[in-house]
Amino acid sequence: MHELGVIIEVVKYVEDFAKKNNLKKIDTLVLQIGELSAMIPRYIEACYPAAVDGTMLQDTKLKIEIMPANAICKDCGNVFNVLKNNKVCPKCKGEVWELLCGREFMIKEVVAY
Repeated sequence: MHELGVIIEVVKYVEDFAKKNNLKKIDTLVLQIGELSAMIPRYIEACYPAAVDGTMLQDTKLKIEIMPANAICKDCGNVFNVLKNNKVCPKCKGEVWELLCGREFMIKEVVAY
């Protein structure tokens, strides 16, 4: 489970950001994780308490937004979810497409008060 190492690095980054910006208390950390990302949201949620233990994020809430694996069909221009449509455009049945989103793993927001 590589998620623990990754989320520990995220916590370090957020702590550094908070210190540089004089944030004393963080309420919520919002992450965006793509459907095709190597990160598994339920594993991130499971290891989050261990990663924040003893840090300034210890009492924060974690919010995860799942980003869809959307692509644009090169044949007809239709935008569709590649996972829900088995990598085939539902409009024209084309199999040539370009991925628009779905591989993300990023910090979207740090909610402080």
